[in-house]
Amino acid sequence: MKILKSLKSAKKRHKACRVVRRKGRVYVINKTNPRFKARQG
Repeated sequence: MKILKSLKSAKKRHKACRVVRRKGRVYVINKTNPRFKARQG
């Protein structure tokens, strides 16, 4: 999992990426290709 400043760029990397908020943190999750996972905050 990568920790990034901007998740907008991370969302563009793959079509299946979703931005999700959990416990005050923002995550990018991808069910089809888990290597695109990222976190902010």
